[in-house]
Parts: sequence; C-alpha cells; structure tokens
Amino acid sequence: MISQNFTFDSGLFGFFYRILRPIEWVMTYVMVYCHKFLTFIGFSSGSGVAWALSVVLLVVLVRLLILPLFIKQMMSMRRLQAIQPQMRKIQNKYKGKTDKASKEASSREMMKLYQDNHANPAGSCLPALVQSPIFMTMFYVLSAVPYIANGKRAPLGAFTVKVAKEFEETQIFGIHISDNLTTAQGASKIVIIIFIALMCLTMFYSQFHNTRKNMPRASMEGSQYRMQKMMAYIFPVMYIFSGVAFPFAVLIYWLTNNTWNLGQTLWQVRRMPTPGSPAAEEKEARDRDRENRRRDKAGEPSLEEEALTKAKEEQVQQLESGLSHQRQQPKRGKNKKRR
Repeated sequence: MISQNFTFDSGLFGFFYRILRPIEWVMTYVMVYCHKFLTFIGFSSGSGVAWALSVVLLVVLVRLLILPLFIKQMMSMRRLQAIQPQMRKIQNKYKGKTDKASKEASSREMMKLYQDNHANPAGSCLPALVQSPIFMTMFYVLSAVPYIANGKRAPLGAFTVKVAKEFEETQIFGIHISDNLTTAQGASKIVIIIFIALMCLTMFYSQFHNTRKNMPRASMEGSQYRMQKMMAYIFPVMYIFSGVAFPFAVLIYWLTNNTWNLGQTLWQVRRMPTPGSPAAEEKEARDRDRENRRRDKAGEPSLEEEALTKAKEEQVQQLESGLSHQRQQPKRGKNKKRR
C-alpha cells in the first residue's frame, strides 16, 4: 500500500526535482521508445524483460553521450596522477608555513604545475556531474510510477496512467520492476540483495583496480594514497544502505552503469595507463613482447639484439675516435725566437 502523497514532490526534494523536470520528461520518452523498439523486434509488450532492457538501453545511451567527457576525464586523471610526486614536493616545501606569502607562493607553484602539464583538477569530476542529475531523475521517475498508475500523481511525459500501470505490473525474476527491498516478497528479496551486492562489488573493484594498478609508484604512499584506498571501501558500503530504498529498475540502471564503469576502467588501465604506474610497466612489457614476435616472424633482430648491436657500434666508434685523437701530433710553431 502506497501513501497518499508522493514525498518527492514536496519540500526540498520537490524543489530540486522541479528543476530537473525537463530531464525527467526526456527520460520517460527515451524509456518508452526503447520499449516500443524492443516490442517491435519481438519482445512481449507486457514483459518485464522489455522494460528492464529499456533501462539498460537508457544507460548505454547516456554513457555514449558522455563518452567525450569520459575521455577528457581519463586524460585529466592521467596527468594529475603523473604529477603527484611534484605536487607532494610543493606541499612538503610549504608544510607548516601558514603565513600569507607562503600560501600564495604554494598556490602559484601548484597552478603553474597544472598549467605546464595541462592538468585540470576539476576535469575528473565532469562525468560524475553529468550523471548525477540523470541518476536523480531516474530514481524520481521510477519512484513516481506507482503514484501515476494509481492516479495519485499527474502523468509525467510519456508515462501516462496506462503506461505506468503496464510498467508497474510487469515482472522480471519474479519481481515487480517498481518494487524495492522493503516491498518485495519472499524470494524476490534475495534477488534484490544479489543485485545490491553486485552493484557494490563492481563499484569496489573498479576503484580498487584503478588505485592498485594505475597510480605512479611514487604516489603509492602518504595520506592521499591511504585516503583513496579508504574511499574504495567506503563508497560501496554506502550503496548497501541506499540500495535498500532503490526500486528494482533503479538497481538495474545502477548495476548496468557500474558494469560499464568497470569495463572502462579495465580498458583504460590496460590500454592507456598512467606513466610510471605498474600498469604502464606491464603495458611496456606487452608492447615489447608483441614487437619482438612481429620481428621474429619478419626475420628481423629482436629489440634486445638491436640494442646490443647499437651499443657495440657506439663502443667501436668511441674506440676509433680515441685512437684517432692519440695519433694526432701536437703542432709546433714555425718561427722560434732566438736569444
């Protein structure tokens, strides 16, 4: 039994969600048109699978739209991680100095370091800032579905009373797609708990793998590194508690989003690692092995053999240069003064 009033339409929540109303409106149409496309290619219109896949397609669409921002974030994070040792030097240089001149000098040196390396501390936050309103509106729309279906809230965008009733009544894994852990019954609770666990695990491993593999070795010490490791543990735990209140469709959205993030992290760490990181060392070894295999097939000398040959040639050139220098006789003046 749902309450008479939709909580998110009043108070502070209502203020923020009214600001996000255009995004909510667009999101309903994206989901409905994705659902229509899925039913067109063969899924049952009343199937919970079609609605669940509509949520998945929504995630894919959002992530493709912000892909350019992700690339900027990735490059910004690489630059920031690469200059961590220089940042610590500046911090240690002015450690304990609280006078105004020292603070200004520290800020100037930090800004110059950012500018010289084209690093932007805020650049890594852009995808999160874009995704946050999307997630908030997703939570709002899916939470509003039961109220729209029961006529206790006005229709929202493409979510008419008819569409909301169809959405609310559909099931997947035996769960109503608008249920959460507190409203689900029997075995449905176990499925929701599994989804919450997977959501937290994918988030944890993504952060843990990036911290362990994609940071310069010089940065793997100090309070900042310990803080980053701690955050990798804290954030997933926070989502355990918030996941209890999420409608199942939101869990599908968030698990899909976290899985995408994990895939991006694994690809980034393997293909575009931070210079000086363990991942960069592993990539260098892989690239060397790949080049040696190519050279072996082409009948060319390996990189090691080429380096050894080059070193021997340089040694021979140095020896010949030394012998040539020794053969040169000192020049004497033709005219000598007689006493």
